[in-house]
Amino acid sequence: MKGSLFIVTAASGTGKTSLVKQLIATTNDLAVSVSHTTREPRPGEIDGQHYHFTDAETFTKGIEAGEFLEHAQVFDNYYGTSKQSVNNQLNSGIDVILEIDWQGALQVKELYDDVTMIFILPPSKATLRQRLSSRGQDSQEVIEKRLAGAVTEMQQYVHFDYVVINDQFEAALTELKSIIIAKRQTLSRQQARYGDTISDLISE
Repeated sequence: MKGSLFIVTAASGTGKTSLVKQLIATTNDLAVSVSHTTREPRPGEIDGQHYHFTDAETFTKGIEAGEFLEHAQVFDNYYGTSKQSVNNQLNSGIDVILEIDWQGALQVKELYDDVTMIFILPPSKATLRQRLSSRGQDSQEVIEKRLAGAVTEMQQYVHFDYVVINDQFEAALTELKSIIIAKRQTLSRQQARYGDTISDLISE
């Protein structure tokens, strides 16, 4: 049975990465696709685990070769998702999460009929500013740049299927899990998983 594709999008500092990490750790048969990027690694980030870090020339060659399912330029850096990697995971029966920005999300939505799109919002602008500042990894100039773009990013929530407000971490995590679980119980998924059992139940 082919896996389902989920997209999780949020403005920087909303807590998306922490939520997705815990979701993956506590949910069976669910994986996150590791994106490619041209930005420099932050302290503690590991190549191939957090991102596939690459240079701009290699990335643009990949775009020309059609290797990316989606790609976008965000804050002067490129981000993209490997088409082959995602399709391999889906074809192996694994549900896949794309943790990408709204531009990439809309690109993927055009390519996949059955994709579940989730947007995570912070409880307030003040909370978003505080979360960005508390990272201690970016300069004030970078923080202000991210804040300036956050409103535009958050306005895109209307294109998504679900919205989760990340005020209390555990509550937001529970809501994310409920979306995954509900998707797994849809008619098409249950028919694929339990086709023989259902046929036997309804036969006269």
